[in-house]
Amino acid sequence: MTPISLTRALLGSAAISLAALSPALAQTEITFFYPVQVGGPLTEVVDGYVAEFEAQNPDITVEAIYSGSYTDTTTRALTAARSGTPPTVAVMLATDIFTLIDAGVIAPLDDHITTPEDQAWLDGFMPAYLASARLDGHVWGAPFQRSTAVMYYNKEAYAAAGLDPETPPATWDEMVEHGRALTVRDASGTVTQWGLGIPGSSNAAHWLFGALVAQNGGQLSSEDGLHTFFDSPEVVGALEYWVSLGAEHGIHPPGVLEWGTTPSDFMEGRLAMAWTTTGNLGNIRANAPFDFGVAAYPGNPDPASVLGGGNLYLFADASDEEKAAAFRFIKHMTSDELLADWGIQTGYVAPRDGSWDTQALQDYVAEVPQADVARRQIAVSVPEISTYEGHRVNEVLNAAIQAALTGQQSPADALTAAQAEAERILAVYRD
Repeated sequence: MTPISLTRALLGSAAISLAALSPALAQTEITFFYPVQVGGPLTEVVDGYVAEFEAQNPDITVEAIYSGSYTDTTTRALTAARSGTPPTVAVMLATDIFTLIDAGVIAPLDDHITTPEDQAWLDGFMPAYLASARLDGHVWGAPFQRSTAVMYYNKEAYAAAGLDPETPPATWDEMVEHGRALTVRDASGTVTQWGLGIPGSSNAAHWLFGALVAQNGGQLSSEDGLHTFFDSPEVVGALEYWVSLGAEHGIHPPGVLEWGTTPSDFMEGRLAMAWTTTGNLGNIRANAPFDFGVAAYPGNPDPASVLGGGNLYLFADASDEEKAAAFRFIKHMTSDELLADWGIQTGYVAPRDGSWDTQALQDYVAEVPQADVARRQIAVSVPEISTYEGHRVNEVLNAAIQAALTGQQSPADALTAAQAEAERILAVYRD
């Protein structure tokens, strides 16, 4: 039995004993929405965290509800809140903050940060991640399931192409150069291994595009969520580069690469370099049949990536008793030790410096140095695009990206139209 499993078993026994001694102990029930499909390893890990919390807090019970994708979770939580039956706490995208505040469904955490211990907990989050939870002088969420986008590359394919497996590309030009060497065709000219794949499907395009834009010196939206800059030269130039990877350089699959299939495309040798989330590290480490590397993103000329993932939000219509209980649960789920374990279990980035100082995470990084790439890249990472009406604005941007990738429109025309539509959507919030 592992130390973590043993601890959980002992905590569970303690909870049972306490319950037996105190059958009349008052219970506060809270509901927790978590964005994953029902079943599987992640739910087992989360169930373990919930069990630990209940063992340590026998006066609180937590109903964990596995609520599908991030989009499904946000939709479900908003619907429940509007119908008068909101969850108490939920993991939703950091970029949902404007939508959630505008809908009036979440409460700031400020009222619960009342002790030096609470303040120390808050100050323990990495500023880059906590920034996405701050708005208008309030803290609206706690960073939990956070990530950055990174590049996975096949070291064996690198060696076969005559490239140094320990030297991934540092610039856009080098990425094209490496991609050409890594693209393999059979005798008939059919590509059997593409040099590079960047997913452009609707649930990923805007996120990874944000990294390209940052690498090109631009940004997609303003910090107040009221403006977009889709037609700026830096943004247009980033999309022109993405399109050129396939249309001009022939190193990228044609059209739109799907987010969901990119890890398997990489592990099965169809992609030699793949852009995706750090959250795929556990899957790729367990299933890739070859030696692989994880690299920070290249630059043009300066490197940059984009932050992603979800925060824990407290819902406004919960009772004061439920909010107090949920805040204790939020602190439990974002402790140094638990976030270190979560990073080890999943590949997500622990958003607390203290987590990286734990022995467990230090031992893991020593064994799996790829896990440290994301942490080191945070210093040059930018926030994901976040605006009011975020889902609508992202749909507009994603449609423009896909129109360019499929050759239906030029990058400039697609982004000019997207900018006009995004500004029309946001105009009402600037009055």
